[in-house]
Amino acid sequence: MQDVFCPIKLTGVAASLCDAVNLEKPENAGEKIEVLHKLTDGKGIDRIFMYNPDAVALWIFEKYTDLFTPVMLDSDITLPLQTVMPSVTPVCFATMYTGAEPEIHGIQSYTKPVVKTDSIFDVFIRNGKKPCIVSTGNDSMSKIFLERDMDYFIVETPDEANEKALELIEKDEYDLICVYNGNYDGRMHRVGPEGEEAIEALKHNIKAYETFANAIKENWTAHKTLLGFAPDHGCHEIDGGAGSHGLMMPEDMNIVHFYSVI
Repeated sequence: MQDVFCPIKLTGVAASLCDAVNLEKPENAGEKIEVLHKLTDGKGIDRIFMYNPDAVALWIFEKYTDLFTPVMLDSDITLPLQTVMPSVTPVCFATMYTGAEPEIHGIQSYTKPVVKTDSIFDVFIRNGKKPCIVSTGNDSMSKIFLERDMDYFIVETPDEANEKALELIEKDEYDLICVYNGNYDGRMHRVGPEGEEAIEALKHNIKAYETFANAIKENWTAHKTLLGFAPDHGCHEIDGGAGSHGLMMPEDMNIVHFYSVI
């Protein structure tokens, strides 16, 4: 059977996020995604909150759809996407937030240099807006977008990251918040994508998204917010029951994002 890859590319996300708040796209970004444009156009969006759970594959959503009920209830669209190669965390997040292919932004393996390519964070800063990243130490999102005039909240655990994100929502100061959780990816590598510990971590991610959505509805009533559940790549099982990713295969390349305007 021929492998099937999602036709819509991750390279369009950065342009779509900027389009949502009427800003220019990053210099090397792909074109905006039409379905996201239709969702956000004319809505008066002035805030973006991106939740980035690592390694949530499209096939996981298709097989465990019921688990995602809280995400779907807090979303307007479900958007299957094709990520980039190699399908590993720093490469994919560099593409997600620059809109550039790996050969342009420069990360083409599992390394974490600071990305110099224009990104959504640079666009926001140029336009007098406040972005921030909330992530766990030594993970890709805490490394590859450093050296910018913005705030970074680097903590030890995903739970601490989520607690910090809730604090930031309540403070109501940032125009773009990106929150990274690597717990599903970490468990998946050890016990496989469908291992009990991995599924529990996925449930934790889903609950976190629901909590963020409720907090935004309560605290950002003076704003219109684009809320996204946005993983970077997928995953597959390997010998010994562990999990991996990084290959040009549907399990690793096909991911699913969810977006809503609240």
